[in-house]
Amino acid sequence: MAGEFVPSSGGKDCSEKSGGWGIKSTSYDWIWKGDMDENEYPDDACPPRYHGTAQIDSLRVNTEVNGAGDIKVTGEVNVSGDVKSNGGGHILSNKKNLPFDMPHPNKKGWRLRHVCIEGPEIAVYCRGKIPGDGVINLPSFWDGLVNKEDMSISLTPIGTWQELFVKEIKWGKQIIVRNNAGGPIKGDYYIVARRLDDDLIVEYEGESHEDYPGGNAGYSFNFEDGYMKDLIKKFVKETLDKGT
Repeated sequence: MAGEFVPSSGGKDCSEKSGGWGIKSTSYDWIWKGDMDENEYPDDACPPRYHGTAQIDSLRVNTEVNGAGDIKVTGEVNVSGDVKSNGGGHILSNKKNLPFDMPHPNKKGWRLRHVCIEGPEIAVYCRGKIPGDGVINLPSFWDGLVNKEDMSISLTPIGTWQELFVKEIKWGKQIIVRNNAGGPIKGDYYIVARRLDDDLIVEYEGESHEDYPGGNAGYSFNFEDGYMKDLIKKFVKETLDKGT
């Protein structure tokens, strides 16, 4: 009789089958796990498929995510722990001044740790060697990004003492350096400028980051643990829904 269920001689086997077989599906469909072995699959049936890509509403990882590929997202990545690459060789953390930890470049068996600079402004810097003619051309992105009237310029002589000074700033695009003693110019420069969109309020009254005047759009933080967990859940859901 068509459609009649005929149990196999070995009885019903509901044990979980590991792995996958068939043709890899490249569409972002919902995950389905079958329980049929490849040798049991009918010859006249459509080719089975397994998921090379997948989509779910939420993802919970209790220990860690492992893999040899890349993680690509279109939005921000906010984590409460560390971000590791190269098998844990490089670590970027959002704790204690955003430390970056990596193997030492020239001392075997040693490591190197740097932290981000903290300050009460949103600023941009540029640095380099002072050209022999003393004319420092500021980066093209300087225009429209920084306040040209709010720059700090440091000059460091190299080789011998030189009476270096800033003679003038032209149009906010060039720094003219001269040697007061009339000799050649050889040195480094370091220039810091405040961004035009610096609206940072350094001190404000409140009990948490949510009390910051004007809101927190455009900023990321080492948030309190509870807030961070909710943020991660929301980010993962939105990213997977987009099929990224």
